[in-house]
Amino acid sequence: MDKNLLIMKLKEWSLTDLFKQFIRDSYSGKRMRKDGKKIKPQTIANYEAVLNLLLEFEEFKATPIVITSITSRNKRMLLSERKYWNRFFKEFTDFLFTKKHCHDNYVGLVIKIVRIFFNYLSSEKFLAVGDFYKKFYVYKEEVPIITLFPDQLKFLINNKEFEEGLTDALKRTKDIFVLGSTVGLRFSDLFSITFNNIERVGNSRYLCIKSIKTETVTRIKLPEYALDIIEKFSYKKEKRKTILPPISKNQFNKNLKVLAEKAGWTHFVDKKRSRRGKEMDVPKRSGTSSLRFCDLISSHVMRRTAVSTMLMLGMPEHAVKKISGHAENSKAFYRYVNLVQSYLDTYIDKVYEQLV
Repeated sequence: MDKNLLIMKLKEWSLTDLFKQFIRDSYSGKRMRKDGKKIKPQTIANYEAVLNLLLEFEEFKATPIVITSITSRNKRMLLSERKYWNRFFKEFTDFLFTKKHCHDNYVGLVIKIVRIFFNYLSSEKFLAVGDFYKKFYVYKEEVPIITLFPDQLKFLINNKEFEEGLTDALKRTKDIFVLGSTVGLRFSDLFSITFNNIERVGNSRYLCIKSIKTETVTRIKLPEYALDIIEKFSYKKEKRKTILPPISKNQFNKNLKVLAEKAGWTHFVDKKRSRRGKEMDVPKRSGTSSLRFCDLISSHVMRRTAVSTMLMLGMPEHAVKKISGHAENSKAFYRYVNLVQSYLDTYIDKVYEQLV
């Protein structure tokens, strides 16, 4: 019997079995995005991570998670189901916070995917699962932005003495980081660009690319130092399709931390995260609640540095959004605006200090 028909006939289902079907439908194209396009691989990878957490939770509780068909209006049954799913939410989030040591943002992502899954059961599989899942709270937190300031980026671009002291691997990491911090692309987009993405208009060259995540088209004029970096990587262009040589994100981040340490960016930064809305220090191995800047830098800093640098050096917000692909009312974008204001306030304070 077809699995989908079997699902329709049952009155109780294993949540994890249905979640596996949810992932299969996302892979195969049976389940599509609202715009009619296929679910992206990274999104499916997130679904698989949530499935693994649900399986771990079942093993931890030694009890399967069961979804019961709610076809009756019996108040006792409805109350029982409401209590069951309220308890599931509490125990599952407790598991994520205490056993898996997750913070609010990740727990929020997990719960958001669980809600998407239940909506799929209701709207696409037409299963009477109730609407209790709609009350699952999606946790959120404000995470401090880690970014380079313009003088730090300028150091990486221009300091030849520093570059000469680096290994070949760190030189490549530096060049990739500088390019990424100039064009503001996400890691996946940066490593997908080819020489076909470079367009010549008069004496200028532009990088034209369609974002893998947002599918927006970005066109960025390339400065000379960025063209020099691209030229460095052109020596093997016949042997590979992309401009940049492949490297795993994990290895790139490791190299980046070493590079930042060699640059002397070892000042301590207070690192705070939230669990259940309560702010907490993130301890370092030594026990201190501060981490060195070089320990926190990662591939995400490239895009953040590009956006914050453009704003700090005076580019209008609407122009930066055009390059970065942020939506008009993006909350994430205005976190950069607040960061830039803080940066400017520091310089204003220094000016005023000289007047008193």
